[in-house]
Amino acid sequence: MKKIIDWVKPAVIATMLLLVLKWSGLLGGISDVAQAALLKTGVRNADHSYTAAPNPFDFNFKIRTLQGQPVDFQQFKGKVVFLNLWATWCGPCRAEMPGIQQLYNTIDRSQIEFVMLSLDRSEHRQKVADYISKAAYSFPAYTPIGNLPAVLNVPSIPTTLIINKQGQIVSTEVGATNFNTKRFKKFLQQLAEE
Repeated sequence: MKKIIDWVKPAVIATMLLLVLKWSGLLGGISDVAQAALLKTGVRNADHSYTAAPNPFDFNFKIRTLQGQPVDFQQFKGKVVFLNLWATWCGPCRAEMPGIQQLYNTIDRSQIEFVMLSLDRSEHRQKVADYISKAAYSFPAYTPIGNLPAVLNVPSIPTTLIINKQGQIVSTEVGATNFNTKRFKKFLQQLAEE
């Protein structure tokens, strides 16, 4: 009986602590800090190689700028595309964004397009715009218009797809990832030079 009590007591305390953190809104902040710390260790650095078999990407859909302007995704054909699926409510998404901003600041954007596609509900476009503005991110952020192609119905976010100039998905990263590495920049540059 003592063994059960010794096990139950810490479990009850941990559960109560988690409930208090969730109720107070602090759990999300702790999650963000933990994700950011994990990214800094290098454990979640982006893969820098091609996937085994590149998959074709469906460019037949539209997105919207945060200012409300429609954008036909077809305009990105023939370019290397860094496509990140994220949401404002997603802690891991928020944790990886500073690294994406650093990558965006240092990469040749004349050959590589960044599309930060928020999966927040379309009526929350202003919330997305406010988040991007408050964080001082300068990469282009968008929201979907209508249904997304099946390839973008991902099981979890953040998910980042790298699409080559031939319109093939050559790399997929699921989960918070550090993209701001020399190896990943070299990988993107190699794709741009193909």
